[in-house]
Amino acid sequence: MDPKIPYDDYPLPVVFLPNYENPPTWIPPQERIHHPDYNNELTQFLPRNILLKKPPGAQLGFNIRGGKASQLGIFISKVVPDSDAHRAGLQEGDQVLSVNDVDFQDIEHSRAVEILKTAREIVMKVRFFPYNYQRQKERTVH
Repeated sequence: MDPKIPYDDYPLPVVFLPNYENPPTWIPPQERIHHPDYNNELTQFLPRNILLKKPPGAQLGFNIRGGKASQLGIFISKVVPDSDAHRAGLQEGDQVLSVNDVDFQDIEHSRAVEILKTAREIVMKVRFFPYNYQRQKERTVH
């Protein structure tokens, strides 16, 4: 039986490895196309255009978060169900790349809100980017 060595008595450097995990089961190549662990469908991550028309005084139907301070961009944080934004295909986790030809990748949050609220017709270029959206949520409060 091996006596437990106190942490401070280990010779340096000390590296603790995670427990071993068995690799996933092997899937034959001809079956991978229908297997969820081998999904290569990337079209959901491609940029797309969203067109919204907003009557005066109407709500946008979505919320945004982020901006220049977070260095990750502007993201859709909420989409109201059955709103025009929802029907147009906007979803939580979409990064707003531009609105009416204004680059949103390095814009202050307040300026982005101002542009979205004052426009009557909104042409947005967005892409689904859940990884950076999650990082955005961890970094920002609004």
